[in-house]
Amino acid sequence: MRILLSNDDGVHSPGLRALYEELEGLGELDVVAPDRDHSGASNALTLNRPLTVENHSNGFRSVDGTPTDCVHLAVNGLFDHPFDRVVSGINTHANLGDDIIYSGTVAAALEGRHLGLPAIAVSLVNEGHFHYQTAGRVVRMLLECTTPLALGPRSILNVNVPDVPWEDLAGFRVTRLGHRERAEGAVPVTCPRGKQRYWIGAAGKGGDAGPGTDFHAVREGFVSITPVHTDMTRHEALPDLETWVDGLAEDGGPRQ
Repeated sequence: MRILLSNDDGVHSPGLRALYEELEGLGELDVVAPDRDHSGASNALTLNRPLTVENHSNGFRSVDGTPTDCVHLAVNGLFDHPFDRVVSGINTHANLGDDIIYSGTVAAALEGRHLGLPAIAVSLVNEGHFHYQTAGRVVRMLLECTTPLALGPRSILNVNVPDVPWEDLAGFRVTRLGHRERAEGAVPVTCPRGKQRYWIGAAGKGGDAGPGTDFHAVREGFVSITPVHTDMTRHEALPDLETWVDGLAEDGGPRQ
């Protein structure tokens, strides 16, 4: 098995190193990650300039671009061989609920999905203990599982791991995405030149965080495993929207 590893915290992230060390021996590993922290980059591709790839002494490669750039380049140009899996992480903090909209960690896994590869995004629900090895061991167990798993097209697994030793994990739970409350307000600061600047405020608390959600699972000490797909169509809204659009024609709009 040949596995591509990436992340959004950067090529020097301790989570990426821990993931690599935990998966050593499982297959052939290649690492392509951003040259710096790109948290919050989501699925951005760099299209306004060429990208630079740097080879590091430990065998890792870095790209002066986004997590999506890294996976895209790795699969479409940097290597002659195909990959069997894409794993993105271990993210330094949780990616729960609405976090995945902004997450570069999830975006890197999704880019692997775009390219027809089974992909996993893994994050540590960090409480300051930094049990990256626990999260790495979770990923290895998922990759070693011999039972076939069919998620369907355009799908990945979003995995969040409590920040505890392996023996303290309560188990595994299949979950849905919860939802956060509104983010905290932007924080104004003044730069040395006297100009007003703003820090983006902290993420909101879990508003929809009850049983069955990823928030609830990790709070109870379980690894949360959520299937995520990118068909953003609101299918149940289609009939009402059809009726509404038909009404536009009755109000003088163009008719078919």
